[in-house]
Amino acid sequence: MSVRRLAKEQPASFAFSKDSQAKADWWKAKYPADRKQSAVIPMLWLAQKQEGWVSEPAIQEIARQLQMPVIRVLEVATFYVMFQLQPVGKVAFVQLCGTTPCQLRGALDLKAVLKAKIGEAHEVSADGKFSWEEVECLGACCNAPMAAINDYYYEDLTPESLAQILDDFAAGKSPKPGSYEGRGASEPKGKIQTLTDPKLYDGSAAKKIKIPNLPEKPKKAPKTEPAA
Repeated sequence: MSVRRLAKEQPASFAFSKDSQAKADWWKAKYPADRKQSAVIPMLWLAQKQEGWVSEPAIQEIARQLQMPVIRVLEVATFYVMFQLQPVGKVAFVQLCGTTPCQLRGALDLKAVLKAKIGEAHEVSADGKFSWEEVECLGACCNAPMAAINDYYYEDLTPESLAQILDDFAAGKSPKPGSYEGRGASEPKGKIQTLTDPKLYDGSAAKKIKIPNLPEKPKKAPKTEPAA
């Protein structure tokens, strides 16, 4: 894992919005008073969802509310790669999968599109709207190449489809996530090749079996009438 450090330029202060603070209080209330530090991960996530990234003032504020050393919150924020420690694009933050399956399916071509349209990795575009980074496997290998953009997966990408997605974000649209080859979930390209007969999964073809050495059920005692 590469070293993760806080951004050199930091905001002067941080405060949770009214809505974010209410959610933070809800998380803190889930734990006993002496265990409220357990809310550190959801509170870091709330700060990131509010600002787009986790700043040093946000870490300090979370440490204050949870009454824990700042270094303890910093340790959590720098350990989990889901926390962004520097500003990201306000409109679209692209995390391009660069692991082997996506590489074999054209991830390098997608990287070229991102460089051309946004700039170098980890740098926010001049208008502040876009940024991108290359990440390890995102677990959608069947639909490679793919990228996570903000909170959603965009799969089966081509340079053309990725360029269009970025253009749509720039135009204020909300591009539909999922496969850009029209398939649902991770089903085979073209059409389903397996489990085409419902009898294979609806139970109608099942046969009653006898389990070897299974003890027989005890016979129920006959009912007796109560004495008069």
